[in-house]
Amino acid sequence: MQLSSDSSYPSDICVLLRAHGEHRWLTSEVLPVLHQVESGEDICEDELGAALAYLEVLWLDACRRAAETEAALEALLGEDPRTRGDLYRHARSYHAAVRSLRRELAARVRDATEGRGPRTTHLHAAL
Repeated sequence: MQLSSDSSYPSDICVLLRAHGEHRWLTSEVLPVLHQVESGEDICEDELGAALAYLEVLWLDACRRAAETEAALEALLGEDPRTRGDLYRHARSYHAAVRSLRRELAARVRDATEGRGPRTTHLHAAL
């Protein structure tokens, strides 16, 4: 999926902004719900299905944001290497950190929504 990066910002700035936005979404929206599902905090058994459905919707949005971040990175990588400076390295480093967080959360979301998480195993066994 190729997304256009229609921006007047330099590519390194676009990667930094996209990575930052994705990081904030993952840590402020996805992670709290995932933690709640995994731990069972403040969720009774009959609300777990709704919480899992909400987590899936949040993850779909996270995937869209990830695609936008990756598109911004592709634009950056396509630039002339001679024009790259310190901001380029910072953008690549931040992107790598966000990609790592994304991978970790993807595995945890997959486990939770497929019934392999600590709390959801019981729910799926009862179904």
